[in-house]
Amino acid sequence: MAFWRSKKANTESPSDPLVSSEPLISSDSDSADSLSTPSPSKTNPAEAASSGVFSKMRGALTKTRQALGTDIRDLFKADGRLVDDEFLKDLFERLIKTDMGVSPAEEIRDQIAKKHRARVVQLEEVLESITEQITEMLAQDSTDLAVAGEGPTVILVVGVNGSGKTTSIGKLASYLHRSGKKVVLGAGDTFRAAAVEQLTVWAGRIGCDIVTGQHEADPASVAFQTVDKAIEIGADIAIIDTAGRLQTQSNLMQQLDKIRRVIGKKIEDAPHEVLLVLDATAGQNAISQASGFSDVAQCSGIVLAKLDGSAKGGVILPIQKQFGLPVKFVGLGEGIEDLAKFDPEPFAKALFQ
Repeated sequence: MAFWRSKKANTESPSDPLVSSEPLISSDSDSADSLSTPSPSKTNPAEAASSGVFSKMRGALTKTRQALGTDIRDLFKADGRLVDDEFLKDLFERLIKTDMGVSPAEEIRDQIAKKHRARVVQLEEVLESITEQITEMLAQDSTDLAVAGEGPTVILVVGVNGSGKTTSIGKLASYLHRSGKKVVLGAGDTFRAAAVEQLTVWAGRIGCDIVTGQHEADPASVAFQTVDKAIEIGADIAIIDTAGRLQTQSNLMQQLDKIRRVIGKKIEDAPHEVLLVLDATAGQNAISQASGFSDVAQCSGIVLAKLDGSAKGGVILPIQKQFGLPVKFVGLGEGIEDLAKFDPEPFAKALFQ
């Protein structure tokens, strides 16, 4: 049996579209196990956007930029550097350190060779070429959230425990609520009491409804009750947490399939989004996480959490390349405005500038 709790929603915020190109603004501890959740900001998303996505990206990628910039800078002398086989080998090794993987590093190296081989170049020229190449590699059709044709939009969120999954749900719900959307949360990770407790804290701070269940209750029943509640109160969005750890992939598949079936009975084509939360600090392990969840969960997009806590921000390249999933949101720190819609150009520039 599931229970719902209602909090008074703030309806004075201007209504922004569900699908917004503005940065997501929210509060954090990106640790999925943390229950400390700062109060949401009253800042309008459009005002936050004016402060610059690039500045937020740059701040979050400080560790990656320092490591990468220092390594590449060390390849150059005051009068520049000849782009030869030795230089290209050294450049490749430094790119690999960002966890971007062999294939993306080779692609960048080969592009530098094509553009600059046998020339003496300055550091700035090489960094500009790398930035352009990374921007092109990360290009994707859209980071917009899918929207239901009729009734509430249903978003499932999946990911391993500790990835920042539950916190990312709270941050997304906070942004949508402040943009004038009526949100219902579903605490479907019923096997982990801390996740339910944390999401309940978020709901209270945000001022939105939450549906919970008894410990180890059927997650599908919580999902069903969440969608049912969203329909009942005329909510715009239902965001449902899911279990982050199950004994077998088969067990996970069965549970997610059941969730899909029961919510599909309430709303056609639901879920409309399945977002996979990955921990950027996990580096190449994040790719293993994506491999384990992407096919089973039929993911439609990625949230890359904790980008600020890693010197290996390049992991975003192999994740996108291998799985063909758009990176929709990135966690940029622990501040109130530190969850943003992903934008390839400021991301690439922030790696070096």
